[in-house]
Order: sequence, then C-alpha cells, then structure tokens
Amino acid sequence: MADQCRIVVFASGNGSNFQALIDAIANGRIPNSKIIRLIVNRGKAYATRRAENAGIPWEYFNLISNGFQAKGEKDPQRIQESRDKYDAALADKLLNGDYRPDLVVLAGWMYVFGKPFLDPLEAAGIKIINLHPALPGKYDGAGAIERAYEDFKAGKLENNKTGIMVHYVIAQVDRGEPILTREIEVCEGEDLHQLEEKIHSHEHQLLVEATAKVVGAITTRKHSR
Repeated sequence: MADQCRIVVFASGNGSNFQALIDAIANGRIPNSKIIRLIVNRGKAYATRRAENAGIPWEYFNLISNGFQAKGEKDPQRIQESRDKYDAALADKLLNGDYRPDLVVLAGWMYVFGKPFLDPLEAAGIKIINLHPALPGKYDGAGAIERAYEDFKAGKLENNKTGIMVHYVIAQVDRGEPILTREIEVCEGEDLHQLEEKIHSHEHQLLVEATAKVVGAITTRKHSR
C-alpha cells in the first residue's frame, strides 16, 4: 500500500516492546503499518529471534564489532569521533539503503544517538520516537526507575508518582516533545523490583498507543499528497 507507514525498530535486548509492536500491527491496533527491519546493537539480543519468528529482516550493527571504535578505547575525543562515524553510517543505511522508513521506533535501544544520526533523519522528515520510564523533565537518562525509587524512599518523590512517556527524540536526552505520558503511583511497602514490574506492565500499551498516534499522522500526510 502506497500510504502504509514503513517502520524500522531499534532494540538492544529481549525485545518485548518490539513484540508488542509486532502484535499490534498484526491485530490492527497500529493500522496501515509494516515493520520493514529490526536493527540491534547486541549480538545476543533475543529481539532477533522475535524478528525471525515474524518474518522481519534484522541486522546487527555494533559500534565496536563493526570497526568504528577500538575495544577498550579510553580517549574521549576518539570515542566521540567513533560515535559520530557510527551514527552517520546508521543514518546513511536508513536514508540510502533499501529500507528507508517513515518512522523509527527505539524500543529498548541502549545507545544515545547524536546529531550525525538525528540531523539527517530530521532533514528527511523521518520521525524518531522513544519510550522512557519517567515523566517529562524527570529522571532523564539511565537508571530512571532506580532514581525515582530512591527519591520515594527519601520522601522526595512528588505526589509519590513517577511514570512513563513516549517522546520524539532530539539531541537532548529524553527531552523531546512528549507524545503520550502515563503516571504511575509508587506504593508504600513496594520494593524496587515490584516497581519495575509495574512500570514495565504499562510500557507495551503506551508504546503501542503512541506509535499508532504517530502512524496516523504520517499516513494521513502521505494520503493527502
């Protein structure tokens, strides 16, 4: 279908969020869409098995294994140069390969993209969205759930609530415009593992809802051309 939204998913691990997207496209919760490729940066990511089971092509592309950065590199300038080259190469794959997407979904992708990846995609009109286990402006970056829980134990968590969001990706980590958010209450007596499980139980639904919302805007725009 000419107005179908072509999606590339990036994942690093188990791929449960990726599976939620596969299932939602199959059952029509995300309509007029097709996942055309999965990209992983960890060789043992179980997400690749999920892709194979769904008949989705996948590719392993890693900063070190693909020769962009030497293993054990410590020099900050060389690390940054390596990351810039890796980001630019990934952008080139998406823009000039045989699987140019309309939308990129980061579903458990454990790597922070810089401007050499983000700027070319923005110039091409390709949106990038990401799931983050915190509310807008709270607990940016890694360890968000742990930091919220520590604040809860210290009596500093506002209204005893944390949450999750799906947002557009920009250079500032987890600071892009939110698409959908959901508050989650931290309960007295709850341990960190229980809080993590509760948050993860909401992630699939929010990611599917947000992806469907973005896809709707993309397909409407394509149809009106």
